[in-house]
Amino acid sequence: MTTSPNRFVAGRRLLKALVSFHTGYFFVAVSGAAVFATGTVVSSFGVKLVIDDVILPAFTDSGTTFSTWLVTSLIVIIIGLVRATGVVVRRSYAGKLQWATARTISNRVLRHLMNQPLSWHRARMTGDVAARAGVDTDAAVGILAPLPFSSSVVVLLVVAGTWLVITDVWLGLFATLLFPVMLLMNVLYQRRVDRYYRTAQDELGALSEAAHESFDGVLVVKAFGAEERETERLAVISRRLRTARTQAVNLRSTFESIIDATPSLVNISIIALGSLRIRSGSMTVGDLSAFVYLFTLVSLPLRIVSYVFSELPHSLSGWERVQEVLREPMRPQPRASVQHSSRHMVELRHVSARHDSTVDVLRDVSLTLDRGSTLAVVGTTGAGKTTLLHVIAGLVPVGSGSVALGTKRVGLVFQEAFLFAESLRYNLTLGRSIPDHEIELALEVSASAGFVREMGIGLDTELGERGVSLSGGQRQRLALARALAMGSELLLLDDTTSALDPATEESVLGNLANLHDRMTTIVVASRPSTIALADHVALMDSGRILAMGRHADLLGTHEGYQSLIAAFEHDRQEGTT
Repeated sequence: MTTSPNRFVAGRRLLKALVSFHTGYFFVAVSGAAVFATGTVVSSFGVKLVIDDVILPAFTDSGTTFSTWLVTSLIVIIIGLVRATGVVVRRSYAGKLQWATARTISNRVLRHLMNQPLSWHRARMTGDVAARAGVDTDAAVGILAPLPFSSSVVVLLVVAGTWLVITDVWLGLFATLLFPVMLLMNVLYQRRVDRYYRTAQDELGALSEAAHESFDGVLVVKAFGAEERETERLAVISRRLRTARTQAVNLRSTFESIIDATPSLVNISIIALGSLRIRSGSMTVGDLSAFVYLFTLVSLPLRIVSYVFSELPHSLSGWERVQEVLREPMRPQPRASVQHSSRHMVELRHVSARHDSTVDVLRDVSLTLDRGSTLAVVGTTGAGKTTLLHVIAGLVPVGSGSVALGTKRVGLVFQEAFLFAESLRYNLTLGRSIPDHEIELALEVSASAGFVREMGIGLDTELGERGVSLSGGQRQRLALARALAMGSELLLLDDTTSALDPATEESVLGNLANLHDRMTTIVVASRPSTIALADHVALMDSGRILAMGRHADLLGTHEGYQSLIAAFEHDRQEGTT
């Protein structure tokens, strides 16, 4: 575990960093707290006036005059209004400070995450990434709520301590001894509880990661009857989280009980000693009442300072997990290395590429494709077809060679179509302002307009999570419509039509071909009828392009291509029996 001095340095840096996001809110909240602190000290003077000038004279023969009662009452009311104003300002702006800071940090984390390339996200679990931008951010800013008040406590303690000593030297010194005692208890508590909060925050991230993964794979879990095993896996992580939090809460409850009890015990001692000072004539009843009242009021700020100390380890744990993400260097975007081609729509020169392994998935690939043409990419599983599309789309970095495109408007449509739990319009535009007639055209070209009308789905209809009410083929067609609506000039289809029946697939590819020079298409295909519709075919194996030409030519001259097409035909026949 990190040593205590280092933790205090980290805590100071944390507070400085959090306050820097919205300094204005912080200083307004601190000003309100300072007004409240000043009113708190002055209120003890009001108690003294009420007792010595109003209450005690009422029991004597002289009594209390109306003017004295009125002036004293006005002083007490004014003090109360000042304190109330300070409380309202402090609490309002402390809340604004906390939530505005949480929003700023979350946006910064999300922006950092979204700007990282695909390779970065592949190396991390979605649940853990989500936790960094959510629960960890909330934990980090948890200390901001009590911070403005606790920052003014220094002024309060100095002024109150001075007032107490002036009222009665010996009794004041006895009362102020509580301040360093409570500070020492805070230091000891912070050293012990720190490791529990860090463990709990890590386990919370692990639980979020595991739960997200489990829900994403719910079909696999149910298909293999693994509900109980998956539940137990999550339960194990939950038990570790519960243990860490229970240890932290137990220690915190003990600490706060001591913090609550200490001022009460000291107050009893002050009353006992104060009665002796009154008997000796060293102080009045009003002095002792004001003394006890002020000490009681000061005890609350001391508890809030203690709360800051108890919240500090939790906030530090969340902040450190957030910083782990923000400290990671921004990896270069593969898309930035894609060059412009003035002669061809696609131009690859001796391209080699890999993912996170040491083995090249693409090896010395050269490819040229003119605008308006259609290329079918075929090959066995693991041949590198999908990686080729990802390299052209600028999602996977090139290890060697060069990629040049004739447009920046590239649309990649995956085999597993992803739809957001938003409206149909949002799923087709991703929030961009696209005219309705262009959206309707995209639906027509992708053969989606028919089922959209039949199902009564308007553009503003919510599709539900992942478009759960739609079939696989319908989701694929909407994903294709999205790429078209976004104005793509180069369309990359990763076996996108695999869930469509042959007639619908032929209609879609025919519609794309009718766009002529507006659309260049590269399609990864495994259906012979789809392959036959393409202008050119590229045969891939082990990351290389073995042959390229027209379907009929390759079928008559390339033995490997003949075998592959025969295997595709056999698979289709097996699938229909």
